[in-house]
Amino acid sequence: MNLFDLKGKTALVTGGNGGIGLGMAKGLAAAGARVAIAGRDKSKNTEALKSFPDGITIEADQRDEKACRAMVEEAVKRLGRLDILVNNAGTNIRKSPEEYSVEEWKLILDTNLTSAFVASQAAYPHMKRAAGGKIVNIGSMMSIFGASFVAPYGASKGGIVQLTRALACAWAKDNIQVNAVLPGWIDTALTRRARADIQGLHERALARTPAGRWGQPEDLSGIAVFLCSRASDFVTGTAIPVDGGYSSQG
Repeated sequence: MNLFDLKGKTALVTGGNGGIGLGMAKGLAAAGARVAIAGRDKSKNTEALKSFPDGITIEADQRDEKACRAMVEEAVKRLGRLDILVNNAGTNIRKSPEEYSVEEWKLILDTNLTSAFVASQAAYPHMKRAAGGKIVNIGSMMSIFGASFVAPYGASKGGIVQLTRALACAWAKDNIQVNAVLPGWIDTALTRRARADIQGLHERALARTPAGRWGQPEDLSGIAVFLCSRASDFVTGTAIPVDGGYSSQG
């Protein structure tokens, strides 16, 4: 299936040392791409690299603009080029809206949204020089729906969709496709904490998901390969749910 072949391509996956990011990185590596995974936790980076020994790790705090730009430059230097950027780094704090501090708001927005903007800016000249590229931003069901306990997270993920559309419009002339993926309830460390914090979340998520199960990080592998391969060359500015049908429920 040459349309989905990523041999000779290079990819940078932020927050790629676990959860959804690692699931997507595994898919890209299996399709032939050489992958750099970036994260703050050096030990998690090293452990994740066992899934694709040909890859590299970059220790970076994407909340810091200089560190984020340096991360992209290091990926280009070590991989030789940059064809694919997956903006997956994310965090969450669950509280009622009136309980958040401005510092917590900024932490979530900087991690989830600003880092995606900065990394995309840094990647743009390299992709333009190479006559094309693929950027995939990770949104959420909270890009679509509201919830009482995720005000800054929901704002950041709604922003991801609008950022995706803006970049897609601006950079289509450079043959750079920019799309968003909206994961549903995926079984990760972040959502396991949510289930511990929010009584009944597990049951409510299952009841609304037609597939009848929680997603696994590997369920994001296929969409990653599609959006980062030639198969999606005429797909840009989209926000695609990968949610077992969760968002199809009225």
